[in-house]
Amino acid sequence: MPNPIKIGTRKSKLALWQANWVKMNLEHAGIASELITMETKGDQMLDVAIADIGTKGVFTEELEVKLANGDIDIAVHSAKDMQSVLPSGFEIIAFGPREQSHDVLVSHRKVNLATSFVIGTSSARRTAFVKHFYPHIDIVEMRGNLQTRISKMEHGICDALILAYAGVHRMALDALIQETLDPEQWIPAVGQGSIAIEAHHSIDSTKKKQIISLINHLPTQQLLLAERAYLEKFEGGCSIPVFARATYRKEMIELIGGIISLNGQQKIVRSVVGKDPLQLGLLLAHEVIIAGGTDLLIDIKKQMKK
Repeated sequence: MPNPIKIGTRKSKLALWQANWVKMNLEHAGIASELITMETKGDQMLDVAIADIGTKGVFTEELEVKLANGDIDIAVHSAKDMQSVLPSGFEIIAFGPREQSHDVLVSHRKVNLATSFVIGTSSARRTAFVKHFYPHIDIVEMRGNLQTRISKMEHGICDALILAYAGVHRMALDALIQETLDPEQWIPAVGQGSIAIEAHHSIDSTKKKQIISLINHLPTQQLLLAERAYLEKFEGGCSIPVFARATYRKEMIELIGGIISLNGQQKIVRSVVGKDPLQLGLLLAHEVIIAGGTDLLIDIKKQMKK
């Protein structure tokens, strides 16, 4: 019997849902697999803001060590957690089908964005968008996996959370959704809603082909290649308020994205349309850069170092 494909994953319920989705798809095709769980730096350092941890791969580094050592064949990530440029020797070999990519406002009680209350989030993008669109709403730093953050909210640390719809839906928590945030205005993080499969170049070629064949969703891959090409030009990760969302418009891809200052006062957004995802990402980056994006990014990084 051939060796099973070893799937590395974080231990959170959402991460396990994603890893089990991959496992199920492999095993439906008769390919044996097993899950290997672990905690990452981002899971352990919950009292530190993501931007202050001092590494881009806060949710990926420990899994990448396992990949390089051959302890696991693949690592399953939320695509939005992937840094724009992977370390040498690593690649994303597949993207799972994308769930709806928008953010939602979640609470255990009725809240309205027109009124004043406290939102919990650890995302620089979401924080900046709240300050831009809803300056009357207060924000509190909120780290932890989805269940941890919901528990903190229910214990009164905040009144509501802003979360990715995909995670809320996959955890069957739709009843907590109070408002849907328009992705045309409240643009999601790059990759949000999709699963990314990371591998080291040393992976067995047969296993790699099987995973790509069974897991990779080509329409999603094209959209995320465009978004990630844009992100790469800004050396972005989950701690930088750079954002982009690609969608299909008939036979074309529309890519909208930009960058926003930490205080929400400066926001640059541009959109481009085309067929080649990599060229689209570069074109959008060029449009944002000539509109002042580089200067804004430099200012953001200076503030984050203070």
